Amino acid sequence: MSALRPVSLWTLLVSTIFGAVDLLALSRSLFSKIPGVNDVLNEPGVYLVLRRDAGPPEFLSEGTGGRSKGKDPNVEVGCLRTKWVEGAIVLYIGMAGGPCAKATLRSRLQAYLRFGEGKNSGHSGGRRIWQLCDSGDLLVCWKPTGKAVPREVEKQMIAEFEQRYGKLPFANERH
Repeated sequence: MSALRPVSLWTLLVSTIFGAVDLLALSRSLFSKIPGVNDVLNEPGVYLVLRRDAGPPEFLSEGTGGRSKGKDPNVEVGCLRTKWVEGAIVLYIGMAGGPCAKATLRSRLQAYLRFGEGKNSGHSGGRRIWQLCDSGDLLVCWKPTGKAVPREVEKQMIAEFEQRYGKLPFANERH
């Protein structure tokens, strides 16, 4: 596994994309099963999956993602190429919890990792991540949203990304 880069670099890069979004100064290697997952607050929030290299990736025709509701999570490599956002390090913007949802950042990230390990999981959002050859080197950053509704913060972040790049983040399927 690659060594983690300084958090301040990633906070700076992401803050230039999202402006006033103040990311929690935590980054972990995605496939490390987030050794400090218990450090992830057990509350609602938003999270980003980041790639260290903004250059073109290599794709797998069959990724490591599990099945959700019995569905094959893989998509055609041509579709992956079409969805790729040139120059972006943010690959996925997700959220956990809200007024009618029990999920927390901790539980949502654990489900995301289970899915990436090929296990059945209720988390199929961001599934295209698992068809990247370098998915083991991705980073995840998270931020509790406090009193703000996580879905609204997520939508705002996605809209700002789309305004900057002209399309959704690579692994997001909706606003």
